[in-house]
Amino acid sequence: MITLEKRPQPSRTWTFLAPVAAVLLTMIVGGAMFALLGTDPVAAIRTIFWDPLFNPQFASYSRPQLLVKAGPLILIAIGLSLGFRAGVWNIGAEGQYIMGAICGAGAGLMFYPSESVLIFPLMILAGALGGWAWAMIPAFFKTRFGTNEILVSLMLVYVAESILASVSSGLLRNPEGRGFPGSRNFQQWDAGANRDLVAGTGMHWGVVAAFIAVILAYVLLTRHIQGFNIRLSGEAPRAARFSGVNPARVVIFCLGTAGALAGLAGLFEVSGPAGQISIDFNSGYGFTAIIVAFLGRLHPVGILLAGLLMALTYIGGELAQLMLSVPGASIQLFQGMLLFFLLGVDVFTNYRLRIGKREAA
Repeated sequence: MITLEKRPQPSRTWTFLAPVAAVLLTMIVGGAMFALLGTDPVAAIRTIFWDPLFNPQFASYSRPQLLVKAGPLILIAIGLSLGFRAGVWNIGAEGQYIMGAICGAGAGLMFYPSESVLIFPLMILAGALGGWAWAMIPAFFKTRFGTNEILVSLMLVYVAESILASVSSGLLRNPEGRGFPGSRNFQQWDAGANRDLVAGTGMHWGVVAAFIAVILAYVLLTRHIQGFNIRLSGEAPRAARFSGVNPARVVIFCLGTAGALAGLAGLFEVSGPAGQISIDFNSGYGFTAIIVAFLGRLHPVGILLAGLLMALTYIGGELAQLMLSVPGASIQLFQGMLLFFLLGVDVFTNYRLRIGKREAA
């Protein structure tokens, strides 16, 4: 008889081993999936994980793109991890990402074609406030009426997508775009462009912000009383209340921080790699960042590494589609396997397997 027995305390070994095991299982099962699709599984895994970094034919393009893709994932995941640690389940980061992009782009386009050096800082502020304000909606309903933040934040994603479609074809549409939906291209406007700080490296202001967020989150969680309150609220809610922690303040802080960081990610993306507000601007970063947060064990340094790994699957997936004609949906499924296996393997962090005979009644 095989049973699961509760551990007296979580296993430190499995805490660090689970993400590695999840990645290995994803490679194995993902390879089997590619084989069923008629693609050489070894070639597919090599193309996703090896070629973007070490194949001279692709590395010169892929390595800078690693930072470009990882930046928004890390930035959003850091914000989400604070809430997840406190038991605040924000699933609507995609909507906050979209609203940050819309507000930041709108604030900048108000002053087009001015070349003032104040425009880009204004866009950054507006992007953060846009994401923060969108996150405050589920925060208000949860603290005021006790609603479920999962449902409210998730439903608001679809509202944000509708607003994105509306402003792309209306309020923010390029008046010189011959009627096509989409805003002006920020890469063609020096004051509103988020270009590489060092040419050819992919290191733009969004990547810098992601690294700063990692450092600040680490300091917050390990050196600040607010970080202690966040961890206590998630691990022992009753003890947190008895110790004087205000649950509403924790909810507002976690959702607000996550929304602001997601909004920043949206602003840096629309003024940088994406270049413009368009109907298909949202790329799923807000949902993928959930995988990054858990793959990184909700730890800032772990999220940094997980973000780079997930960015690698994006770049390698695009390369596999180009070189091996792998369907795009299979790459999304491959990424989803990471979270699936992580959640499965994570059981052994709190439980151990026991094999023995069934006891008589």
